[in-house]
Amino acid sequence: MRKLFFLLSAVLIGLATHAAQATDKPEFLVDTDWLAEKLKDPQLIVLEVRYHPHRHTTVGHIPGAIQVQRFADLGANDDMPIMRFPSRAAFQATLRRWGINDDSIIVVYDDSVTALASRVLFLLDLYGFDMKRVKLLDGGAVGWTGFNDLTRTITTAKPAGKVTLKVADAKRLVAWPEVYRRVVAERDAKITLIDARPTDMYDGNRIQHAVQGGHIPGAINIVSLQGTDGQSQQWKSMEELAAMYKTVSKDSTVIIYCHDGFRSTLAWLQLKALGYRDVHIYNGGWGDWDRTMTLPIVKGSKPFDADFEL
Repeated sequence: MRKLFFLLSAVLIGLATHAAQATDKPEFLVDTDWLAEKLKDPQLIVLEVRYHPHRHTTVGHIPGAIQVQRFADLGANDDMPIMRFPSRAAFQATLRRWGINDDSIIVVYDDSVTALASRVLFLLDLYGFDMKRVKLLDGGAVGWTGFNDLTRTITTAKPAGKVTLKVADAKRLVAWPEVYRRVVAERDAKITLIDARPTDMYDGNRIQHAVQGGHIPGAINIVSLQGTDGQSQQWKSMEELAAMYKTVSKDSTVIIYCHDGFRSTLAWLQLKALGYRDVHIYNGGWGDWDRTMTLPIVKGSKPFDADFEL
């Protein structure tokens, strides 16, 4: 009897813990069981964004998934840098090519702790798609392969979609003059500028895909990739995310940047899940600021160096 009691207690504790964990994540996150049950839904569109795009076919993808090429499909191809966000018309044409309609259910996944997939969600939100119909697969490709198989069979092209996007709110994206004016020159206390890149890129110890190392004067460093578990590729708890952003007031206007707009959209998604409302992204990020070769930069672990602290 005692063994049975302890067994039942353990089961109940396990169920309670699982329930707590299940409710401790935002509604847009879904697990592999949810997706497996939905795969035959005719309204479902599954989008895969791999860091190395060729692995869509060489390694495989979730059955029925459409390949998203993160540079060609998610950037402004004729701009410099190329990873500014695409126009409404360009992104709408891409969505229609994938067979997306206004009533589609969209699930996005990647193999990069949701940093790549987050850009798709940001663009859908930016251009007014119904975000209640958009989901992010927690665990991504890693989570799926734990219990399910991938396929190398190319997904049959769907009929062209008829989705109609809305005009973006111009305030959602900011350009370098606004960052320079409000953060660097005016030191506006209402602005929190977040550099979402890894710390060694923020402090200038690692220069990658850039000419210069360092960060924009006034930026604080919150590494958005740390909001996911690198092994399981799953989001950490909301409590852990809140701890990451504890220095950022919900009353402030938040501007985020990274190198080319993936880690920054992950930070945007994390802040959105935490209830932040006034969040903007610097369109072009460090790739834009750096390439001017004249805008000021700061090296080191602090937002300002001696020149800017005066």
